[in-house]
Amino acid sequence: MTVPLSRRRLLTSAAALGGLLTVSGSLTACSRTEVGTGAPPGDADLLAELRKEGHVRVGFAGEAPYGFQDGSAALAGEAPTLHREIFTALGIRELRPTLTEFGALIPGLLAGRFDVVSAGMAITPERCAKVIFSEPEFVSPTALMVRKGNPKGLADLRSCAAKGVRVGVLTAAVEASYAKEAGVPDGSVVALAKQQDGLDALVAGRIDAFALTGISLRWLARTNQGAAVEVLDPFVPVVKGVKQYSPGGAVFRPGATALRDAFDTELAKITGDPARYVRLIGKYGFTKGEVPPRTLRTADLCKA
Repeated sequence: MTVPLSRRRLLTSAAALGGLLTVSGSLTACSRTEVGTGAPPGDADLLAELRKEGHVRVGFAGEAPYGFQDGSAALAGEAPTLHREIFTALGIRELRPTLTEFGALIPGLLAGRFDVVSAGMAITPERCAKVIFSEPEFVSPTALMVRKGNPKGLADLRSCAAKGVRVGVLTAAVEASYAKEAGVPDGSVVALAKQQDGLDALVAGRIDAFALTGISLRWLARTNQGAAVEVLDPFVPVVKGVKQYSPGGAVFRPGATALRDAFDTELAKITGDPARYVRLIGKYGFTKGEVPPRTLRTADLCKA
């Protein structure tokens, strides 16, 4: 069993209780609820209902490259692209988005404000106690961003420990624990507030490597074209003998098993064809290295 730590920072602050931000022009204000109960009705028949209506309401958090709006305000990113492909195959051609604080996605889903979360959300036992996940749609191995030419000759966090270099991590992110497990001294770990701070610190020589998921680092490099940095090949950290894959998936209400199962059937056709997978979401920094292993199952990931 491979139990991941979430790839995201701690998201249980007061912001998790914030209000929803609605995308301009999208039909997201209404919610399907059982009159007098506040509960979403008919989850058992939700797939048939969505096919009849011709659209599915999706919640996303505005986080590139997982789910965001591009320059034309269109819904883009890993999750919406995969989900659009899957729902089209299921006879549901339109995604109607609601932009939401990440911590409010699950409460919004449970309140019936949308039908699925399309945000690359990490599959964790704590979340599985509230909602149901698809099978993994990606894994997010860790990688290092280093200065161009990799002057320190680094490969992974163990090499950082061996060579005594300074490693940047995001504040409260899981990479800090990965670095500690790999033997990097606390004094050599530099906490940074945001991703851009990591790249800037690296270019300025304040750190020798920036540790984050390969997905995020490749996107960061893409949005900073011309910066004298490179992203090394990803690796899977091991904590207490357990590989940390940090997989993510689509999220559904607990009763929506028919919709989730139909989704999983189409998802398997994509993850089972790495060339198609990369063709769909390669532009967002996803490679064959992010294709989930067939042995990695949500049922196992949900076990505490």
